[in-house]
Amino acid sequence: MIKKKIAILGSTGSIGKNSLDVINTNRKKFKILLLSANSNYSEIIRQIKKYKPKFFVVSNFVTFQKIKRKFQNKKTIILNEFSRVPIKLKFDITIAAIVGIAGLEPTIQFTKNSKKILLANKESIICGWHIISNIIKKKNTKVVPIDSEHFSIQQLTNSYKDADIKKIYITASGGPFLKKPLNSFKKIKPKDAFKHPNWSMGKKISIDSSNLMNKILELIEAYKLFIFNPKKYEIIIHPQSLIHAIVVFKNGLSKFLYHETDMKIPISNAIYENKINIENIVKKKNNFLFKLKNLKFEKVDKKRFPIVTLVNNKFISKSAPIILNASNEVLVDCFIKNKIPYNGIFEILKRVFKDRDFTKYAVKKTPSIYEIYKIDKWARDKTWQLISKNYEKFI
Repeated sequence: MIKKKIAILGSTGSIGKNSLDVINTNRKKFKILLLSANSNYSEIIRQIKKYKPKFFVVSNFVTFQKIKRKFQNKKTIILNEFSRVPIKLKFDITIAAIVGIAGLEPTIQFTKNSKKILLANKESIICGWHIISNIIKKKNTKVVPIDSEHFSIQQLTNSYKDADIKKIYITASGGPFLKKPLNSFKKIKPKDAFKHPNWSMGKKISIDSSNLMNKILELIEAYKLFIFNPKKYEIIIHPQSLIHAIVVFKNGLSKFLYHETDMKIPISNAIYENKINIENIVKKKNNFLFKLKNLKFEKVDKKRFPIVTLVNNKFISKSAPIILNASNEVLVDCFIKNKIPYNGIFEILKRVFKDRDFTKYAVKKTPSIYEIYKIDKWARDKTWQLISKNYEKFI
């Protein structure tokens, strides 16, 4: 049996570890050729010992040096930069799960050398889809988004045209603050935002979920990934997180995709192309039919989730999404470090978009990688400037 060669970019994160768990259930079919991480020293050591990849890329230089010393006489080759990965190395499947803009260039690089790429790095789609899509066409790379919403849309709309579809709903749980009194939002602490009611996720994505920023980013991703008219998309609240997308067709039929709140399910189906008995990977859940009677859906309350008011035509094209993404990364990090209040995320974002230089950086239709980083830097610098300017207001 020829084993499929696997690369996991961001193997110590939530998506990366879930992917390894899926692969580990049938190791005979896979050869883990390359893993990558930033600075999680103990988890990197554990993965090298357990999975014995041919290459491990460690981005953080201090961690790289420590790992390099520890494994200098072992079979795993420890690298500090993706540029040092041999050009001739080919992969059957790459799982792109690096968090943040740091995942852009590695995702572009591995798209060129992979038969199939499972996309979980939002920034690659939001900031660089025009680059990646050209590579996909040239190399005939198969792409499967593994965020549950985009995975669902792809599954539901496969073989359909824009003319067939009336509406596409992307669901949002509403996070931990769906019923929290609005007058208490000023007191929200990072630890409160980390407590997602349904999913086990990293800190950054948990905060994005709590204020629906993740849904704004997912809308932008959907605009880029799929051929459908952006005006057909809508966010709706679905507290149970069991239905991940709903498609309303013009023929009078509607379809939805259901799966339990376990990322191993879309990851497994993406890896095995839906030809998998999920009970071999995920512990059997209760019969979903008993849960369908309790499904709830509601419109988004814009007072509770003001970030949804940022959705307009400026985010459908050009380079405004790069600014949105970069500014949000800075703001979430500052909130985690208690430098700004929870409401400060939206307030500063509004100021960034109203800045006199915003249009100058937001008009690029197909920015190069260099231009993407230039736009990203402006957004981060401007966000820090506005945080400093409003610091006394926040404390």
